[in-house]
Amino acid sequence: MKRKAYEDALADLEFELAKLQETVQRRKWKVAIIFEGRDAAGKGGMIKTITRTMNPRVVRIVALPKPTETERTQWYFQRYAAHLPSGGEIALFDRSWYNRAGVERVMGFCTDAEYEAFLREAPLFERMLISSGVILLKYWLHVSDEEQEKRFQDRANRPEKRWKLTDMDLEARRRWIDYSIARDAMLKATNTEHAPWRIVPSDDKRLARLNCIHHLLGQIPYEHNEAAFEPVALPPRQESQGYVAPPLSTYDCVPNQFSE
Repeated sequence: MKRKAYEDALADLEFELAKLQETVQRRKWKVAIIFEGRDAAGKGGMIKTITRTMNPRVVRIVALPKPTETERTQWYFQRYAAHLPSGGEIALFDRSWYNRAGVERVMGFCTDAEYEAFLREAPLFERMLISSGVILLKYWLHVSDEEQEKRFQDRANRPEKRWKLTDMDLEARRRWIDYSIARDAMLKATNTEHAPWRIVPSDDKRLARLNCIHHLLGQIPYEHNEAAFEPVALPPRQESQGYVAPPLSTYDCVPNQFSE
């Protein structure tokens, strides 16, 4: 998709996201959107695209590190529950409680019993969230083997992107089939009527972003509150009353290394 067409389509969707944000804030809705997928599937880029024009006081990104020693002793869902949205918030999860069915399962960070309990309990946990008023959406970004390899090569060879390629990512790449089996089992066990998985083909990042945003907008009955989007009449600026600002040379300014 050409960049101009992409930016035009995205601008239209961003106005719809603004309506969604306004509705969520005004009606005190609680929205949680989960993004899962293999490494380099585009989760981070998807979330950045959604949030780039949104209010960070309304829209939060939840990207938790590995659990602490204390968290490992807690109920598994406890640390995620602490980051669920309050009324008037949208929480975007860059990975989620489904870590147990993915990385923890494949890398042996949980026992078989813990894994099997998770597959039973996740649908129950999500049913409780929905019953409490949380609007829950779950997206799996699907990247092909070939496209992931291209993205890994890009990360490996571009210094500014090398931070995206961790030892865990490389090990996960080595265990491609193990992850595939774990993904299939997870989707089968947790794709429920009350909280279904939606698969987003993401080899084309631009199309993936547009299609996913369009879909999620269709899942939440937001409103167009015309009054919230009327042009704002700016008040007149206060008269100077003799005030004279000190010259910028008074301060320690950032050096001007670039010019037009």
